[in-house]
Amino acid sequence: MTSKDNTPFTEDELCAIWSDDTLAIRSGFERSQYGEHSEPIMTTSSYVFKSASEAAKRFGGETKGPIYSRFTNPTVQIFENRLAALEGGEACIGAASGMAATATLLLGTLQQGDEVVATRNMFGSTVNLFKNFLPRYGITVHWADGLDVENWAPLVNSKTKIIYLETPTNPLTQIADISAFAELAHAHHAQLVVDNCFCTPALQKPLQFGADVVIHSATKYLDGQGRCVGGAVVGSAELIEKLTAFMRSAGPCMSPFNAWVFIKGLETLSLRMERHSQSAATLAQWLDSHPAIARVHYPGLDSHPNKDLAARQQKTPGGILSFEVVGNKEAAWRCIDAVKLCSITGNLGDARTTITHPATTTHGRISAEDRQISGIGDGLVRLAVGLEDVVDIQSDLEQALAQA
Repeated sequence: MTSKDNTPFTEDELCAIWSDDTLAIRSGFERSQYGEHSEPIMTTSSYVFKSASEAAKRFGGETKGPIYSRFTNPTVQIFENRLAALEGGEACIGAASGMAATATLLLGTLQQGDEVVATRNMFGSTVNLFKNFLPRYGITVHWADGLDVENWAPLVNSKTKIIYLETPTNPLTQIADISAFAELAHAHHAQLVVDNCFCTPALQKPLQFGADVVIHSATKYLDGQGRCVGGAVVGSAELIEKLTAFMRSAGPCMSPFNAWVFIKGLETLSLRMERHSQSAATLAQWLDSHPAIARVHYPGLDSHPNKDLAARQQKTPGGILSFEVVGNKEAAWRCIDAVKLCSITGNLGDARTTITHPATTTHGRISAEDRQISGIGDGLVRLAVGLEDVVDIQSDLEQALAQA
């Protein structure tokens, strides 16, 4: 493709022209001398230099090029470039897992005396990282109740470096007003970090609403088939440069093979998220009137308190819902144990529908008090809707709920 003056478009110019569906397939990749059509897996730990001088210049940063796969691998860089393009960020860094991505961001930017404001309405491992480990390094975490920005404002001060949130939250699908939180963060020269795992850039782009950093567990929807573990941080080029320095020393890196799997996952992300969302909406409407269900949490329902906000920020309400079974834990477990199609597992974002009991799995390691504050009761069940025929999923849940 060339411009009006018949000169080839640069990568940045093409990214500005192409739609998301095209970016997901074409961006971030330059063919080698062999002209390969599909992205290659660069399975090498190190790289050979033509001379000691070339090696010194590469290691010293005088010239560009791969050095060691812990922090410069061409396949990983294709994934990073592509995800950055989809999120609308300047740069991205891949990590060994979603939690490794979060840890890389925190340890690569914070220092003793810094403060973070967050909420317990997050993935259980994220809560544990913030609560049990950050204080060991002299980093103070202030906990806000819910996602009302007014409750967060008194906790933010000149020492606050990061405001961290999920939207939608795991597992209650609560929605945060990203623009309002960005305004709060920037008024105190802090950065707003948004975990975009539930939506992905196919449904939501936090940077467009003022967020500074986007966190991903690539293990989930970016892969889409439950094959590999990985994570990513998207943000400014300046931020990613800092995180690359941390990655170079600490080493929580993404493997080339996993990066290649995620690259292939991005190619179908938009199509998959559309199907996940359509089926989830159908099931949420059905469950909302089911006699065995006390409440359904899904941003597409009229009963969801943040339905209008979700509609403004997200392309669709997403593919994840949770519901409270009448009869508390025992009934919830009977329902889960009775499924025949759905997979009983703590993972989500898979082509296969997954079902889990958050209070004893994904959020089982946080305290009962924190679960209560977050609204995660013993009767809550999380359903990550897959790509099976929605009629079959509904039939499976119908017979399972009959056992609750």
